[in-house]
Amino acid sequence: MGVDASTSTRARTRRPATSPRALDLAIYLACAGYAVAAALTSEFYGFRMWGAFASAGYGFAALHSAWLLTQRARTGWWRSRWLGMAAVGVFAMLVPLAFLVVRRLTGVDWLITPYSWSAQPEVWVIERSASLLVHHGTPYVDITALGRPPEVNDYTPYGPVMALFGLPRALFGGTPVADALTDARLVFALTATVCVWITWKLMGSPRIPVLTAQLAVACPLTALTWSVAGPDLAIVGLLLVAGALAARDRPVSSAIVLALVVSAKLIVAPAAVVLAALVAARLGRRALARFLATLVTAGAIVNIPVLLVDPSAFVEHVIRFPAGLGVVTSPAASPLPGYLIASTGPAGKAVAFALLGAAATAILAWLLRRPPTTGSDAMLRVAVGLGAFTILTPATRYGYLVYPLVLLGAMLCFRRAETKTPIGTTSSSRE
Repeated sequence: MGVDASTSTRARTRRPATSPRALDLAIYLACAGYAVAAALTSEFYGFRMWGAFASAGYGFAALHSAWLLTQRARTGWWRSRWLGMAAVGVFAMLVPLAFLVVRRLTGVDWLITPYSWSAQPEVWVIERSASLLVHHGTPYVDITALGRPPEVNDYTPYGPVMALFGLPRALFGGTPVADALTDARLVFALTATVCVWITWKLMGSPRIPVLTAQLAVACPLTALTWSVAGPDLAIVGLLLVAGALAARDRPVSSAIVLALVVSAKLIVAPAAVVLAALVAARLGRRALARFLATLVTAGAIVNIPVLLVDPSAFVEHVIRFPAGLGVVTSPAASPLPGYLIASTGPAGKAVAFALLGAAATAILAWLLRRPPTTGSDAMLRVAVGLGAFTILTPATRYGYLVYPLVLLGAMLCFRRAETKTPIGTTSSSRE
């Protein structure tokens, strides 16, 4: 009697509270709801087309997950949970991206008609910045020399490294086929894919949890960004590489990649603090000094030449405009808590900045009291930091939430790798 009770207790302890397949079904149903809403209500053509295709992918994944709940046998590829992910990859990412790249050749994206855009403005802006870089040595338009009032799409609110993603179009575009093949979204997608593969190899090629793929890939924010824009996926991909290099005790290489990341999009700069803490915790002060020196040097190499060409344009585009201090006000105004609080007036704006400062202080205290010692620790802290910034800053876009979601997915994969290999236990620098 006692043995039976003990066995029953252990069985209940080991049984998961929620079936993974039930969780899959809930995730895909939520994603399908988002896709349907985008298809029916979005003002952007690209969003609507993505929603139409993605609804089919998420719908199939949900139906497959529901079917799996009725099956006892778990063998055969058709009973794999990855089949639903494959449907999402095809219908929510590959097909809409291909369709929208071809649709863009109709030439309606530069019109002030969002209902006709097959690519979001950041795609055109980055491609233009690459052309400006090639011909003028700076990716930034001189706002004061336009001969007309500036508008929001005259701005390039990125660091100079972001222009590199538009170089294929600037150098090889010009014909319909060449323009399709050099669409910046394809460069972003390729960069993100290669970076994920490099990160996975640096982690020791662990088995990837399905939940990791769902958070980092199947999430509508990722799939939609992949199809209509893409720069944030390339940036978060490079950030994963920098984190994996730091976790593998290669601080110099990590700092070089991180310098490129920050010099493309300044909002990810908080990640530098976390990775610096990781390097210090694992390798000590001398490795931290090398990391910081490399970060500053590499950053100076890629930024100073562009800064010297036109200092005022650099400051206007990279610093003043994203901060809401430019000649034109940034349109970043998603209804997240920071924006909603700041929109109540001067007092609300002060409260929003106070909350942002408090969050930054709390995260810094977390880093100092419990420094990250593994890649998964670092990914969690970067995810929390960028998530807090996105939610609390007065001028932001909900699309930036793709960063914490991808990083949380990566954290699960790092954690699995750390249980398989001694990735989190070495203490000697390899650089």
